[in-house]
Amino acid sequence: MTTDIKKPERPGRLRAMLQALARTKPKVGVTPSAVVHREGRWSLLRYQREDGSHAVFKTPVLLIPSLINRHYVLDLTHEHSMVETLLALGHDVFVIDWGSPGSEDRFVTFDDICDQAIARALRVTCKITDQSQAHVLGYCLGGTLAIIHCAARPERIATLTALAAPVTFSDEGLLSKWVRSETFSVDALVEAFGLVPWQLMQPAFQLMRPTLPLLKAVSLADRAWDNEFVDSFKAVETWGNDNVSLPGEFYRTYIHTLYRQDALVAGRFELSGVPATLESITCPVMAITFEHDNIVPWRSAATLIDRCASEIKEHVHQPGGHVGAVVSKKASKKLWPKLSAFWAAHEANTSR
Repeated sequence: MTTDIKKPERPGRLRAMLQALARTKPKVGVTPSAVVHREGRWSLLRYQREDGSHAVFKTPVLLIPSLINRHYVLDLTHEHSMVETLLALGHDVFVIDWGSPGSEDRFVTFDDICDQAIARALRVTCKITDQSQAHVLGYCLGGTLAIIHCAARPERIATLTALAAPVTFSDEGLLSKWVRSETFSVDALVEAFGLVPWQLMQPAFQLMRPTLPLLKAVSLADRAWDNEFVDSFKAVETWGNDNVSLPGEFYRTYIHTLYRQDALVAGRFELSGVPATLESITCPVMAITFEHDNIVPWRSAATLIDRCASEIKEHVHQPGGHVGAVVSKKASKKLWPKLSAFWAAHEANTSR
């Protein structure tokens, strides 16, 4: 750990915290990238190596983030960038940037995003790299989308990695209980707003841990002397407050069909009329879960391993929470290299 000043005695920590809060926010989304495809609100980015070197592995990696938060959580700062690490390990990395929907996007459906957009991103990724398949990693809601797409459209997916991705929605987590409540009318919400405002969704996540702001303040006060910690803290806060509204029709299916009917686990989910059953997934699969994930209870995410038909499947369970365990320095030493090793083990000559 590097520090710029000596840790102050307790009376000086408040001053150190105020100085930390006054510091300029660190730059986020640090890895250079180029837009290789744009369609409506979303775009496909290909990350670039600053030294001009080429990827070691032929099979590209496509990252699918959640729609609710920005994609750069996987590329926060130089010390906390999964993307930067994967590039250094020799992978060719692409990511979907879902963009920000406008009022005219209220009728964008679940099929539009999970089927058409992901299919197009996979086709472009494979075309650019002259490969027939790509490794797919989906994070949180992006992982759910990746799982469903793989279940219905497996042709271009070499391996599937689900990172803290909910699969069954009948768990006893607070989020599941709230959206299944009879007093929560998703139809009224969609009809009233069109887009589901992030200003409504963010407080719901915050209420799951109402004491978290206080814990953050205490942590910052206790470590305000550590500039590296402060930069990381502010980078995560920048991302955590950079939220995106959801298309109403997409949200309607998400809540009614996945949360309330638990249709994916029940084997009744269809993507553009094509059955999407977990048992139809046969590619190598890795599911990554976190012990203290209060947003996606780890047993919900681990269901993928129990239900998919893959001969090669691995469940990686680690301590930590939904975000911290993904972007921490510990992840750069353990989790991210594990991802690379999984993809390297299933590297094949998939040239078209």
